[in-house]
Amino acid sequence: MKFDIAVIGSGPGGYVAAIRAAQLGKSVAIIERSELGGICLNWGCIPTKALLKSAQVFDYINHATDYGITVGEKNVDFDNMVKRSRGVAAGMSKGVEFLMKKNKITVIKGKGKLAGKGKIAVEGGENVEAEHIILATGARSRELPNIKIDGKYVIGYREAMVLPKQPKEMLVIGSGAIGMEFAYFYHTIGTKVTIVEFMPRILPIEDEEVSKTMAMSFKKKGMEILTDSSVEKVEIKGERCHVTVKTKDGEKQYECDIVLSAAGVQTNLENLGLEEMGVKTDKGKVLVDEYYRTNVPGVYAIGDIVPGPALAHVASAEGITCVEHIAGVHTEPINYGNIPGCTYTHPEVASVGLTETQAKEKGYEILVGKFPFSASGKASAGGHKEGFVKVIFDKKYGEWLGCHMVGEGVTDMIIEAVVARNLETTGHEIIKSIHPHPTMSESVMEAVAQAYGECIHL
Repeated sequence: MKFDIAVIGSGPGGYVAAIRAAQLGKSVAIIERSELGGICLNWGCIPTKALLKSAQVFDYINHATDYGITVGEKNVDFDNMVKRSRGVAAGMSKGVEFLMKKNKITVIKGKGKLAGKGKIAVEGGENVEAEHIILATGARSRELPNIKIDGKYVIGYREAMVLPKQPKEMLVIGSGAIGMEFAYFYHTIGTKVTIVEFMPRILPIEDEEVSKTMAMSFKKKGMEILTDSSVEKVEIKGERCHVTVKTKDGEKQYECDIVLSAAGVQTNLENLGLEEMGVKTDKGKVLVDEYYRTNVPGVYAIGDIVPGPALAHVASAEGITCVEHIAGVHTEPINYGNIPGCTYTHPEVASVGLTETQAKEKGYEILVGKFPFSASGKASAGGHKEGFVKVIFDKKYGEWLGCHMVGEGVTDMIIEAVVARNLETTGHEIIKSIHPHPTMSESVMEAVAQAYGECIHL
């Protein structure tokens, strides 16, 4: 079979690239060894959000009296939480299958491997020829050298979504988005959770004030957080994990039912034929230019396997940019300085651009504005006064350098800062844009006004 474009991998990078290519009139094949939609739709972004919603609803019920409501007996049905999550994932995967048919994209089941110029060998399927081949094979849980994932006692994010029963105690290694989200989910439904983070603070890539607020929130909920710490070993004795944690105060011993290793991801580059084709890689990533061309003509790579943030929305944007360039459509390279990041805990975290520390390190003279949700009418009415919006501007030219949020619903609010920064909007344009009241989003305007000494409600 011959095509204009063939994509290996059907995650949010691969299937979006395939659809955009079809829209541009290209004949397209997509090769997938497992479920359509990749990790994101089946074992990542979507099913985890379904689990988190179940936890949030349970949290609401537990605090029903705060809203003047009395409820009866409250119990977690862990099996049905998992079942609902899997159903949501299956529905999304079927949605991708529908989109493939709608856009007349040929779906080939099997594992694809580069097999020469313009050729893909498909294990268990018919081989494919294409003028352009896009690699979008994604990533999996990174296994720490001294902490082997066995899938039963020491698990990755995939196993964490389908455990046969709810653990009574769990230790989470890593406090990035994955670790924090699972820590929140399991703690909220009644599991005792301990978080171990190697760096000096949790959510280490976020602004320091955001990290501090999240640490206070999680500790208040009852979670134990160990920073500047590392898990040295995990020993299985009987049905229990015996964990040795090295802290700044010496070694500590913990026992738990499950250890979740959430210390990042590892790219899926094995057995892709990269070495045979001479495709250059560095530190586990495929090297590409701004349009995702590798050093081998006709071979491209997008998503988690290339340098940059390992985020679903980034992979989708890279896929679109890649195929538009292939099709001769004028498209600007992605601005990686304006990528939003989100953590879907409660409270949520969302950010874009430079942190305050980064801005200072780059030599900017800055204006910083911060508006707490405790001063927001919508937050007070909703019972979610925790958190804030923080904005950072360059004092000299007014450039919006960064925006950092922690609180209820902030993952849906961050886009205002992303779009404004993309349009090079000034602070006063934000202030003069009338925000609806009462909303959580008006806190962005208030934070900007506070940076410029014009805030009315502080």
